[in-house]
Amino acid sequence: MSTPFLQIKELKKTFGEKIILNGINLNVDKGKVIAILGPSGCGKSTFLRCLNGLEDIQGGDIVLEGQSLTDKNTVWRKVRQRVGMVFQSYDLFPNLTVMENILLSPLKVQKRDREEATKQANELLQRVGLLDRANDYPRQLSGGQKQRIAIVRALCTNPEIMLFDEVTASLDPEMVREVLDVIVQLAEQGMTMLIVTHEMNFAKLVADEIIFMDNGNIHEKSSAEQFFASPQTERARQFLNIIQF
Repeated sequence: MSTPFLQIKELKKTFGEKIILNGINLNVDKGKVIAILGPSGCGKSTFLRCLNGLEDIQGGDIVLEGQSLTDKNTVWRKVRQRVGMVFQSYDLFPNLTVMENILLSPLKVQKRDREEATKQANELLQRVGLLDRANDYPRQLSGGQKQRIAIVRALCTNPEIMLFDEVTASLDPEMVREVLDVIVQLAEQGMTMLIVTHEMNFAKLVADEIIFMDNGNIHEKSSAEQFFASPQTERARQFLNIIQF
């Protein structure tokens, strides 16, 4: 049996006395898409931030292809080139053009050849339908366009796994589809992904596996088909009944 691409072992996160993550265990195989569902405040976003080194953890381990990321010698700047993350707030630099935003990490951090990185950026922009906006500034883009640019920026570092944290939460309803379509394309191309979302129909469509969290714990883990047809825990059933997607 092969070793999982990403292993989370007894992951614990606290803020003072408050327990945010209470011993999370999860294995992620390469090429799999996992949707993380649960009520607001249950620890979903914090969980992703821990996986990308944006939050310190107070216990447990994160192992990426056999390498422990909790080792004191871990260089998170390098890890984040392998573990890309996209947030709901876009985080584009307003004083840089779309292309300058995308190329910042490939050129400054990865020290790649400009011509090669620009070629990849153009190909990615073409894929998301925004090649004609390469020289625009973020203020000239809609929310959905900004979020697609944020995805391109993350992809241009050639990550092996992508983390998406509520990437449609701040978008108008008509803009949600264009962002979700990009993520569906990534799933079809075999990108490993962990996706925190409140878009139930999207999770049902794209996910190989559903993780249902509440109060810092994983309450249920199953295929998308099983979770939405017949959740195994009462808490998950309550959640699905309340949202009535």
